[in-house]
Amino acid sequence: MNSNGPQEELFNKEEIEGGDGGIVVINERCRLQTRDGYRVVIVSAMAIACYPVEDRVGQAHAMVSLVEQGWALQTEVASAFGCDERTVRRNLRRFETGGLSALGRLDGCPKGAVRLGGSRARFLNGWKAQGVSNREMARRLGISETAVRKSLRRLGWKERPAEQSGFDELDPGANPNLSGLTLSAQSGELSGRGDSVDQAAQTKSKSANLNLSGFEDGGVDSHVPRSLDSDPADRSGDRLMACLGLLDDAAPLFRPGVQIKGVGVLLAIPALVQSGVFDIAAEIYGSIGPAFYGLRTSLLTFLSMALLRIKRPEGMKEHSPGELGRLLGLDRAPEVKTLRRKLARLAAFGCASDFGRALAQRRVAARGEAIGFLYVDGHVRAYHGKQRLPKAHVARRRLAMPATTDYWVNDQQGDPLFVVTTEANRGLVQMLPGILDQARTIIGERPLTVVFDRGGWSPKLFSGLIASGFDILTYRKGRCAPVPKRLFSLHEAVIEGRQCSYMLADKGTYLDFGPQNARGRVHLRQVTRLKDGHQTPIITSRRDLSAIEVAYRMFERWRQENFFKYLIEEYALDALVDYGVEPADAARHVPNPERIKLNAQLRKAFAGVNAIAAEYGLEAFVNTESARRTMRGFKIANAALGRRIEKALAQVSALEKKRSKMPTKVPVREVTPGEVVKLRTERKLLSDLFKILAYQAESDLVGLIGPHYRRAGDEGRTLVHSALAGVGDIDVANEELRVALEPLSSPHRTQVLETLCKQLNEFRTPFPGSKLRLHFEVKPLPQPNLAFPGPRPVSTHKPDIFAGG
Repeated sequence: MNSNGPQEELFNKEEIEGGDGGIVVINERCRLQTRDGYRVVIVSAMAIACYPVEDRVGQAHAMVSLVEQGWALQTEVASAFGCDERTVRRNLRRFETGGLSALGRLDGCPKGAVRLGGSRARFLNGWKAQGVSNREMARRLGISETAVRKSLRRLGWKERPAEQSGFDELDPGANPNLSGLTLSAQSGELSGRGDSVDQAAQTKSKSANLNLSGFEDGGVDSHVPRSLDSDPADRSGDRLMACLGLLDDAAPLFRPGVQIKGVGVLLAIPALVQSGVFDIAAEIYGSIGPAFYGLRTSLLTFLSMALLRIKRPEGMKEHSPGELGRLLGLDRAPEVKTLRRKLARLAAFGCASDFGRALAQRRVAARGEAIGFLYVDGHVRAYHGKQRLPKAHVARRRLAMPATTDYWVNDQQGDPLFVVTTEANRGLVQMLPGILDQARTIIGERPLTVVFDRGGWSPKLFSGLIASGFDILTYRKGRCAPVPKRLFSLHEAVIEGRQCSYMLADKGTYLDFGPQNARGRVHLRQVTRLKDGHQTPIITSRRDLSAIEVAYRMFERWRQENFFKYLIEEYALDALVDYGVEPADAARHVPNPERIKLNAQLRKAFAGVNAIAAEYGLEAFVNTESARRTMRGFKIANAALGRRIEKALAQVSALEKKRSKMPTKVPVREVTPGEVVKLRTERKLLSDLFKILAYQAESDLVGLIGPHYRRAGDEGRTLVHSALAGVGDIDVANEELRVALEPLSSPHRTQVLETLCKQLNEFRTPFPGSKLRLHFEVKPLPQPNLAFPGPRPVSTHKPDIFAGG
């Protein structure tokens, strides 16, 4: 290569690193440099692409190369090149279908061209023949469902009547691509020139019986995938099919084994299936593309990790992929990079909120009796990265730190229902109306009592919530007149199997709110508890409850605090899954930092005035009346101090006047240098949902052993955790996946585990993605050897200790 052109000059590594052009860092090993009208893509200090800045084809090919070779993620490429992720995906599709020449097409549909390209027509014909829904086809193509219906109509597909079964009718004359095709009603197969459609129809006809295996008790999706492999330890055939794009998810194949670590996690499968996570995920996400580790397998892996206390994807490095794969019916479990990619792909859909809402609705339908009381509280998750984020007070550290605030909604048993992430650490008073609107959408029109702490204290808010049909229960904030001790009396009751005893006083109270000229008032009930001379007032709008139940429900708020502590220790709730950022609302108002600085100066000025005034007062105290009988004489004698006071008061007056002209709050874009950002929420919300599902599964298992274990309230989760992490054997026989668990640490705990296994066997739950019914049992305890060997004979021989040898 000669040295005359600028391209030769840019490929020089030293020139690239030391040049004065703009450098954009894509990730830790990729970067983008612009210089002299050319742009260079560098990977691991090597230039892999160079093109003029105005060359759109070269730029599109560089983006495609970075993603296809696995050097960078779609989000990273889109951020570096200043485009949307959809642009990167569109370039990938164009390159796959038309090669390099397809990347040079202008934006929009070319003039005179048919909007439905030939390749897309082939995809639609094939998918429609396979029975893929219009919604799924729209998701795969990135267009609307209406566009899919119109395209199918142009291709000759007619809408199927409600009573018709089988394929949609085809009109061969309406579409030249389908001419010569005929549909046999007896065989349900297509014949004619359309080979791809014919093959897809035959595949549908042959696999029609697979869709008839419905599961009892709200099981997983009815489609059971098939495998080309016969050896569960070697899934090379299915991996090849996934590489060819012919497999969406690997079918679980189990092989017998003994002493398998963590096999007890299968005890949670019935609870996970009952939660509807697999059905709901299939309905919302559809598919995450052709892959060996598909949607169902990825979800099962994330949930199993949470239950086995593998708190981060990086924790998979400490476990054998082969051993974990046996729990999933695979030869190997997905590893760190694969799990990160799957989580990123799920987050790219942007459907985590819909996913969580659907799971919560399923939970409410299953446990409606536990939704009468909702506990709402915020949890602050500290941030230790380099981005400028709003600060929040971290109570457990007693300081303000950059953080994100999540508000959790738990039912009256303490189990989580859903979680909401705030925009910028907004308070509970601001967030509560939106949270309750979402709760009303999930739960429906039923009486709800909201329990929260003093962070949500606002009489004006109480009035609005009561008018919206909600009842409130919270601690009273601020000072109030103590209740006379003669009004207290002892209240005793058994609530939810617990003996309660409180000294309570019950009375009504009025709370005022609003400005002086438009004062509002709300009438509420106050139940006050007396303990060790201290009074704890509780405010509620519920007048139908007894005083002791009001106190009990309020004090049960500590269940939510215990829930946070448990999730932090056991599930790494505070771990940040994604350090990436996204644009935030730049128009939101924040406290004016200049006003805050002025307030500090004003406090300092007031302190100076007070110090001089104290000195002036001390001089007046020690003043000798014989020397200075009048005030005029005292002022003359202390004129210097008087001038200092006047100067300090003038400074205070000037600062107050300056502060009065400053706004209390300003838009955040005016005080934040650079772009206003926030942490990405999609991956964090998905990981929180996985932790919610795992915690709910544990709660369901604790509920099953509750009637059979006296200390279930104190040690139930410990026992369940021990069982989930237990060792056992796996065997496949008679369309059953038989799991034999090792006994626990004590006979009475083992007996409880046996009872749990019998209860789970009654559900006859199939393993997700297969027809194998789960069957659990506990191995019998080893019997001690009770045979008594009898007394040992006593020797009468006395050795001679002086004898030699």
